[in-house]
Amino acid sequence: MKRYKLAVEARKVLGKKVAKLRKEGLFPANIYGKGVKSLSVQVPYKDFEKVYKEAGLTGIVDVEVAGEVRPSLIHNVQQDYYKHVLLHADFFQVNLKEKVKTMVKVVTLGEPKAVSEKLGLLMQTLNEVEIEALPTDLPDKIEVNVESLAVLDAQIAVGEIKAPVGVTILTDASQVVAKIGSLISKEAAEQAAAEVAAAAAAKAAAAPVTPEAGVEGAVPAEGEAAAQPAAEAGKPTVGAESAAAPKPEATAATSGQAKPQK
Repeated sequence: MKRYKLAVEARKVLGKKVAKLRKEGLFPANIYGKGVKSLSVQVPYKDFEKVYKEAGLTGIVDVEVAGEVRPSLIHNVQQDYYKHVLLHADFFQVNLKEKVKTMVKVVTLGEPKAVSEKLGLLMQTLNEVEIEALPTDLPDKIEVNVESLAVLDAQIAVGEIKAPVGVTILTDASQVVAKIGSLISKEAAEQAAAEVAAAAAAKAAAAPVTPEAGVEGAVPAEGEAAAQPAAEAGKPTVGAESAAAPKPEATAATSGQAKPQK
């Protein structure tokens, strides 16, 4: 495991006066540890920033102060997130033969099958876990392969992570590290359903009303207009029936038979 070196010097400026140190390009810090008397130190800001970016919270930093080298881990880094600058940090002096506990970031590897097939999205719900190991065995990250996640709601829990040799994961085994979520959120799905329902209701309200058969004033559908006269064609009207029936007198006259004389 790579180790880093950083030369610091004892610091006499304490409290609010450290703001003056920062203006001078110096970074205030403390060294502490088990059975170690706390010591206030200062270091050029750029030197600390460079080592911190490379070592992170799990890399061993050999802090040299007054000719003594103290293997340490960087802890409790304070930052000004508005100005994007570091403000203060602690060096936790360690015994290389004793295990320590620290937090380490979780990194996912690969593309889930559910993502490649557009069935869902990968959601990383846990970004770091607590581990225990000897200082020289501390990893800079824990890797989790997520390629096996193939269906919606599939997940990987802490208990399924294979820890590096010499490392024990202390975080609750039931906590979910990564899972496959829906392509759209529940809220978005509900909103989309509401919009579809509203559009359907508006369309129904705008549609013309078709009169029912037999209702006065109803307009016959295509084909009904011709069918109606055809159905009535064989029925004589009242006037026509009277005109067609011959009168008795007329029948006799036309037959050539005279009425006998008395």
